[in-house]
Amino acid sequence: MMIWPSIGVVIPTRTRPRLLAHALNSVLAQDYPGPLRVVVVYDQVPPDRGLARGGDRPVTVIANWRRPGLIGARDTGILALDTDLVAFCDDDDRWLPGKLSAQVRALEDEPGAEFSTCAIEVQYRGRRSIRLAGRTRITRDQLLVSRRAMLHPSGFLVRRASLIEIGPDGIGPDGIGLFAEDAPSEDAADWDLLLRAANRTPIVHVDEPLVRVLWSHTSRFSYEYDSKIDSLEWLLDRHPEIAECAPGAARVYGQMACWSAARGDRRAALRFTRQAVRHNWREPRAAIALAAASRVVRVESVLEALHRHGHGI
Repeated sequence: MMIWPSIGVVIPTRTRPRLLAHALNSVLAQDYPGPLRVVVVYDQVPPDRGLARGGDRPVTVIANWRRPGLIGARDTGILALDTDLVAFCDDDDRWLPGKLSAQVRALEDEPGAEFSTCAIEVQYRGRRSIRLAGRTRITRDQLLVSRRAMLHPSGFLVRRASLIEIGPDGIGPDGIGLFAEDAPSEDAADWDLLLRAANRTPIVHVDEPLVRVLWSHTSRFSYEYDSKIDSLEWLLDRHPEIAECAPGAARVYGQMACWSAARGDRRAALRFTRQAVRHNWREPRAAIALAAASRVVRVESVLEALHRHGHGI
């Protein structure tokens, strides 16, 4: 008979009560047989203590006491828990039925596994797209080639001990470590955590869409091109092995070329495009960047078309 581990769910939020209610309800409605509790972490705003509840699935409401922002709020939640496993759900996402049970089974079936993910269903402008990985294990080498957008943080399920066992350098070697609060963006922190986890043991992936992710065309980060470039440079500095992987390096330099073109920096766009082509002449982002730098297309138009199918640049 399986002994179901206890799970703590971290939901970071700020000022989106209606979305938060949907996210929280989707977590509490899970059919998971084991102990389940939720920590709602309010970031930079007064917490709504009215959400707190007791019972067999308690909800605790706290304020973010670490770095302001989503990354620090997640780390605050991790440290506030004492459960066997930690899961995350952004306040604008929803878990689909059976998510936790499927991921826990997959994690427990893989000896030594520490980290689990699942596929997602992207909702954008009323359209839904399924993003699958096509595999049940994600390795470090695969993550170097591609960030794999379907590995969304709202699908992360991790052994808590692996996140808090931190060595002298703050990120290991005794554990995976917390989310990197010095990361320029949440996207960078997510990829960094995945790389650190996969460097220890392959990530167990449930290739079913068990999380519905809301993509908004008004997202603040979507068009903050300077932040996107800073994030990729931070990742290349923190994980030099990305630059040593030809297709992975081409992908990153191609993205940097696109964001440079979008912000009107033609010289940087051409420089990054050359680096992308040098690593992989077939890199499609290089062509997008060249077209954008030549004002043939707008990066925003390309993004809009890709988002309608659940993809990004």
